[in-house]
Amino acid sequence: MKLWLLRHGQAAARAASDAERELTEAGQLEVRQAARRLTGRPLTTILVSPYVRARQTAELVRDELGFDGAFLNASWLTPDSDPREALLHLDTYEADEILLVTHQPLVGTLGGLLIHGHRQQPLPMRTASLAELEGEMAAAGLMTLKTLSHPD
Repeated sequence: MKLWLLRHGQAAARAASDAERELTEAGQLEVRQAARRLTGRPLTTILVSPYVRARQTAELVRDELGFDGAFLNASWLTPDSDPREALLHLDTYEADEILLVTHQPLVGTLGGLLIHGHRQQPLPMRTASLAELEGEMAAAGLMTLKTLSHPD
């Protein structure tokens, strides 16, 4: 299994609610840069947080790649979601190449849990950072970090 973790691009500081914050122009550029790193990858599924900035990020990636696979809303990918719940959901995707589009602190904590088996060493995920993890399955401590890239 290959799992890609993408944090949304830079978002506006204010909105009616945190869930409604939109990407800035700079955030859109960051996301396009991250999307280019996925060119040629055989992605099967994009799972995305329901928050506006994450959906905008995923839509930009989909457009950049011409992706026509599964594009699914995942309520368990919000900033304060429990990474253990994410593991339960990911357990249903064993042999796929999946992109998760989500937020801090979840994305860093989930990455650390998958790699180290605990949550004390989160991945340093800035806006539009992209991590590539690989392993037999998405389980705590069973994945290896292959690459971690940050926008320029």
